[in-house]
Amino acid sequence: MRPVRTAFAGALLGTLVLAGCGQSGTTATPTSAPATTSAPASASASADFPVTIEAGNGKVTLTKKPERIVSLSATHTETLFAIGAGPQVVAVDSQSNYPAEAPKTDLSGFKPNVEAIVAQKPDLVVVSDDLDKVVAELGKLNVPVLHQPAATKIDEAYEEITELGAATGNKAKAEEVVSGMKTAMDKLAAEAPKDKKLSYYHELDQTPYAATSQTFIGQIYAMFGLTNIADKAPDAAGGYPKLSAEFVAQSDPDLIFLADVKCCRQSKETLAKRPGWANLSAIKNDRVIQLDDDIASRWGPRIVQLAETIGAAVKNGAS
Repeated sequence: MRPVRTAFAGALLGTLVLAGCGQSGTTATPTSAPATTSAPASASASADFPVTIEAGNGKVTLTKKPERIVSLSATHTETLFAIGAGPQVVAVDSQSNYPAEAPKTDLSGFKPNVEAIVAQKPDLVVVSDDLDKVVAELGKLNVPVLHQPAATKIDEAYEEITELGAATGNKAKAEEVVSGMKTAMDKLAAEAPKDKKLSYYHELDQTPYAATSQTFIGQIYAMFGLTNIADKAPDAAGGYPKLSAEFVAQSDPDLIFLADVKCCRQSKETLAKRPGWANLSAIKNDRVIQLDDDIASRWGPRIVQLAETIGAAVKNGAS
């Protein structure tokens, strides 16, 4: 039985997703696992129910396979489609921009409208934040809700994917996705250069907020043996310190990763205009990496793509 995770990271990452203004592409999910045939799916799915999931809102029991799923989380929308539950999804929130075929609506996970959600006649609602007590409000109407908070560890991301598979009758495919992710992540970590300790700065927004090694995003960077300059920042409690321009300039990171590209149009050129940043090593050596805001703020199957981008940057930086 897992503990309920804190919502701080989810709230912050959710805000970043709201800030994103671009649409993701149509790249396939980054699991290298092959597709599987599903001839006995209906019999297998019915045999898997009832099922009880230990979620952020406690034990959630589903008596039968859900056929009308509403997702109010961009991360979980990606996961649902990756594990084969796409045909069961009838509506997703306004921030769920991947994959392209997701049935996007004006529903909001940040200002949930219970009446609008219920109008979709869902037999399962998936959320990453329990804002405005949406879980309890839907519960009063006997609508099953699965609250899967933002992952604070990579293993929690895997766990949530597996749980969504069990909850939707796609257990085997979910396990296949997780297995592919783990294999890909292990391979990337193993290929990372070990002879040069590079430092980095991951920018969440241009305030600038950063993420320490204690966060989910920081754990992914740690796979590559990188030193996070935010770890020594004052007031790093919570894992997301607000850094000063002077702090970043004095730290002079070897690599800079920008997760505020689509939302805020940040680039090597805009960074160079900040006071004291023009001579930063990462800028002079052309080692400013522009990330996809969405991928960098979600904890679903596409974390492999994020790790691939980091891995490539580390190899270039160590050469």
